[in-house]
Amino acid sequence: MGTRDPRIDAYIEKAAPFARPILSHLREVVHATVPEVQEDIKWGMPAFMYKGMFCGLASFKEHAAFNFWKHSLIVGGERPEDAMGSFGRITSLADLPPDDVLAGYLREAKRLNDEGIRAPRAEKPKEAKQEPDVPDDLVAALETNPAAQEHFHSFSPSKRKDYIEWITEAKSDATRRKRLDTAVEWISEGKSRNWKYERK
Repeated sequence: MGTRDPRIDAYIEKAAPFARPILSHLREVVHATVPEVQEDIKWGMPAFMYKGMFCGLASFKEHAAFNFWKHSLIVGGERPEDAMGSFGRITSLADLPPDDVLAGYLREAKRLNDEGIRAPRAEKPKEAKQEPDVPDDLVAALETNPAAQEHFHSFSPSKRKDYIEWITEAKSDATRRKRLDTAVEWISEGKSRNWKYERK
């Protein structure tokens, strides 16, 4: 059998008056549909566990939320953008799906966990990393030393960035000139900006 956590009772009691009946109702539907669920608190909010993460509740100043851990496989589509959770902003019981629909979602969530099916990872589009522009004074300094220029262009973008940031972050012109001289010397030897700390 499942468990009930007194911390969730306390969470519901502290919720805004409009949210209490919503949270209590959702909690009861979860237990009625999947009696094996274990209650817990995750990230400061009520969570229901069943063979791993299952679903959860949340209460805010002006709305409540209900979240399926495997939303895309259960409810389908993207989560609503107006609030966290699977059903967007819930301000009254009327904002919830009918109990039989909600129970169907819960049974599907149970089946997925029974079968060990994982939620697909949301793939973030890879953004092309912008390499900072090489400052004019570094370009000019490298042009005076062909070996340094060759090494600099063969460095990885991160190694070039280390040098560019070191030079552009100098607080005074004198410091910047000194760093330029040092950079050209080290680069001409094929050294990275942090060569002193690299393992040999």
